[in-house]
Amino acid sequence: MAKKTTGGIGIQKSSFDFLGALKKHNNREWFNEHKDDYLRELKQIEIFADALLEDLSAHDVIETASGKQSLFRIYRDTRFSADKTPYKTHWSGSFKRATSSRRGGYYFHIEQGNSFIGGGFWGPSADDLKKVRDDISFDPSPIKKIINSKLFKSTFGSLEGEQLKKIPRGYDAAHEAADLLRHKQYLLIRRFTDEEVLSPQFRKEAGKAFAAMRPFFDYMSEVLSSDANGL
Repeated sequence: MAKKTTGGIGIQKSSFDFLGALKKHNNREWFNEHKDDYLRELKQIEIFADALLEDLSAHDVIETASGKQSLFRIYRDTRFSADKTPYKTHWSGSFKRATSSRRGGYYFHIEQGNSFIGGGFWGPSADDLKKVRDDISFDPSPIKKIINSKLFKSTFGSLEGEQLKKIPRGYDAAHEAADLLRHKQYLLIRRFTDEEVLSPQFRKEAGKAFAAMRPFFDYMSEVLSSDANGL
């Protein structure tokens, strides 16, 4: 269960400033010299993540036990990357929806010039993709109703995520929802300016974005937890 937090919790300017300094000095020597600064700002992000978890728990069942557990490590895995800088220059975390019937997850990303609240299905399995595509192929009206709603468009604009160049084999290339059938990922993203992130209203706006994902999550959860006969 999320810890009780206060309503005014948000992203501190010092947490943003630390990311800017780290981007300029992305090396182990600088980081070690400023480890205390990092730990202090990390604690602030944990408090913010706890607040997001509290807000999420008001309308969904979340498996992630705490804000701290939601956070991704700042240390980069450089083994297979051409970029050998050792640290990420953003704060981020994710919250997993609880039980097998509640599919999908929530994500937050705080970075100078590139902050967003996200959710959806980043790497669905082949079986899950087939279930979703089969449902869309049979009747695209439920998902179209969601993504064409005023709330969805005003919050996210459109459904995002990597797509195939051509419609997958086994589906009608002239299908009315061919664009949805090409999706390999199903992502909902609400982007924020730096000014918006540092605003006292950011937590509220982030919570509203998470809540706006629920119709899409409910649709996907029903599709992915049902058999071919809809049972």
